[in-house]
Amino acid sequence: MKPEDIADLKQLIEFLKENQVAEFDLDRGDVKIRLKFNQAVGEAVAPAVAVSGNAPIFAAGAPAATPSAAPAAPPPSEPETELHIVKSPIVGTFYSSPSPGAAPFVSPGDHVEKGQVICIIEAMKLMNEIEADASGEIVRCLVTNGQPIEYGQPLFSIRNQ
Repeated sequence: MKPEDIADLKQLIEFLKENQVAEFDLDRGDVKIRLKFNQAVGEAVAPAVAVSGNAPIFAAGAPAATPSAAPAAPPPSEPETELHIVKSPIVGTFYSSPSPGAAPFVSPGDHVEKGQVICIIEAMKLMNEIEADASGEIVRCLVTNGQPIEYGQPLFSIRNQ
């Protein structure tokens, strides 16, 4: 990417943040841009950017892509101070079980030990086992099976015991 393309991309990101756009896709020939923003209460907006191609990002007279807004997640039912949140260490696709049709690794009410596998995140065709980083009772799974997830996205809430 050329420096002027990077400057244009930064300007686009700022515009999207100011207008609270959750997702933005642009596909123009050999240039593809996908921006997703995680917006949580009290957190700054952090974009995830995927750019491919080597042509200029913005060409004069090209049609603009249409942004779409994602629905906000419902607030947790228990105070966050009492619960430990297991967050995704990578971007990928969440799977609750080792294979389709198999029982999930964990369910609400299950007791887990630190280091126990609680889910799989597929990233770049690799299956990554995600382990609990705290011991306790699974209170809630915060994502659904097959859902695309972002780095740092909350996956499970655990009541420490």
